[in-house]
Amino acid sequence: MNPTFMLRARFGIKPLRVLFTIFIASLFLLLLSSQSVHAAAPNLPPQATEALHLIYAGQPEQAASVLHALEAADPDNPIGFLLEADARWWEIFCESCEIKWNMIDAWHRPRLPSDAADLALIDKTIALAEAHIAKSDSAELQLYDGLAWGFRARLVALWDDRRATAHAGVNARTHLMHCLQLDPDMSDAYTGLGLYNYYVDTLSSIARVLRFFMGIPGGSKAEGVRQLRIGMEQGVITRVEARFYLAKNLRTYDFRYQEAIDVISPLTTEFPANPVFQLILGDTQAKLNRKELAIASFTAAEDTPHSTVECARHVHVIVEQATALLRSDSAARQATAP
Repeated sequence: MNPTFMLRARFGIKPLRVLFTIFIASLFLLLLSSQSVHAAAPNLPPQATEALHLIYAGQPEQAASVLHALEAADPDNPIGFLLEADARWWEIFCESCEIKWNMIDAWHRPRLPSDAADLALIDKTIALAEAHIAKSDSAELQLYDGLAWGFRARLVALWDDRRATAHAGVNARTHLMHCLQLDPDMSDAYTGLGLYNYYVDTLSSIARVLRFFMGIPGGSKAEGVRQLRIGMEQGVITRVEARFYLAKNLRTYDFRYQEAIDVISPLTTEFPANPVFQLILGDTQAKLNRKELAIASFTAAEDTPHSTVECARHVHVIVEQATALLRSDSAARQATAP
């Protein structure tokens, strides 16, 4: 029997309409399928996700152990080395914290022999990512490359090596912009770009002149804040760091203390045993003369188990100094009160 006749007889519709309906349905399913496999976020192995939680929970050494297993199982994957560098950085940050210019932060210190371990992990990540990119480029590989250059920038910035910081920051920007060209939904890239835009726009007038002569691309603080908010709301690898650095920058450079508290408070709730988060929250509360809240955060920072002896020592010294400053400031206010 003629197929056209059968379709008309059974369904009461024309065969061309049937074919058109099937085509539209197939196209719709194809679109859904393409969206489901679209890489809007890095494809992290379970060990990487576990390690990220341990890093921000204030347990970088445990995170490193997990990552060593990942590196052994997949030595060509940059993600294990990238996250191990991040774990090492949080130890460095805690060990470098001090009160300077009436603010708690890891300011500047000389390069130490122990920094070589973090630098080697960063360089390993860059080498692996770029070797893979040479064979087959992807947004995820550009992300790892860009984040590694960003990690290098923050390490050499701690040494106050401005030329090396600028060089690493520009490389990070290049790779992260390329990442977003390949995949505009790779939200972690916005964290690195946000930091670049924010910091370049906060440079002193002398540094701005140097930036011009060195050919360093400019930035916008407002755009940096917008990008950091994307990173902290949608990022996978950098969700926590975007929130931390946004809060710290709002406190340090913009003096928007309440906004900084609102941004960082979720981190101390999610990761109460991270001493760095508690120190920055306590310091920001102190700026608003909230003595009891500040001391509570400082006490929490000291009471948490610390990843290294040097970190514990720094936290103890900072808490003693910060608490003494709060008490002396409170006594001075009482003495001058009418």
